[in-house]
Amino acid sequence: MTLFLSLIIIAIVLGIIGATADGLFFLLVIGIVVFVADLVYLALRLRRSARRRPVR
Repeated sequence: MTLFLSLIIIAIVLGIIGATADGLFFLLVIGIVVFVADLVYLALRLRRSARRRPVR
């Protein structure tokens, strides 16, 4: 969960810097890519944990 939250914070910071600084549009794009990758990571992790529930 720490990895997920740290990647979200990094994506937000890169997005803000990329949107406000002149000539650093690539940081906005990198922030969006990191955010999407983080959501994919979360989805895969939730799907994997849902399958491993013990049968009682």
